[in-house]
Amino acid sequence: MSDRDRKPNFRGKGGKPFQKGPKFGRPPAWRDRESGSDGPVILYGWHTVSAALANPDRHIRKLYLTENAAKRLADENIATRVAPEIVRPGDIDRRLTPDAVHQGLLAEADPLPSPGIDTLALEGIVLVLDQITDPHNVGAILRSAAAFAVKAIVTTARHSPEATGVLAKSASGALELVPVVTVQNLARALNELNERGFQTVGLDSEGTEDLGKAALQAPLALVLGAEGKGLRQLTRETCRLVARLDMPGEIKSLNVSNACVLALYIGASRLGLM
Repeated sequence: MSDRDRKPNFRGKGGKPFQKGPKFGRPPAWRDRESGSDGPVILYGWHTVSAALANPDRHIRKLYLTENAAKRLADENIATRVAPEIVRPGDIDRRLTPDAVHQGLLAEADPLPSPGIDTLALEGIVLVLDQITDPHNVGAILRSAAAFAVKAIVTTARHSPEATGVLAKSASGALELVPVVTVQNLARALNELNERGFQTVGLDSEGTEDLGKAALQAPLALVLGAEGKGLRQLTRETCRLVARLDMPGEIKSLNVSNACVLALYIGASRLGLM
């Protein structure tokens, strides 16, 4: 039975029935672009929205669900924390880009707070992103970061995608698990990490050492460069070490999200975090 045909005969948390909300009106400005810093964070898809609902630090402004999605949330005892509006799948379709897979869930939420570098624990691994702009890549990096228990991701306020929409969907719930530290000046942030005792290691195909053989120590900050351009010169100069990923095949470079997961595996293994 489709979402369109199912009757709203299910109940939410506490036994109260979900109320059918009004139909969407005209799609807002965030349909075709990521929202700005003053706008809501747009979350869609099962893993993304259910993780946000489970995160007490995430304030949900509005929640739109199809009848099937609302029933699934109720069946899995996931509290909505805000009265949802029950809509048709096509209503959510019109709010998103044509290729967006929303699975009947869409939320408007406040951004999560950005912690300061001075609050980061002096342990484990953090990731630093140097102007990585593709939201799919950043989302995949977040997902890998959650898998390897990365303590935080440091990124710039400019030249990086907003933590919403495509990025959030690609992260598959990891936005709720890995703190994102937003800084104005990356070189200054790297200097602060250096001063706090982090070993800052930039990844570059022309690095002086093989990451797999380098002497790594915690706390470790792995620095990843932008797609195509790699690390900026000042970023390279600020890192304590610039290392490469040696591979046996003819292709010597990887997509940044693939390079990230390989570097995380090497780093976690060498630091005894596995």
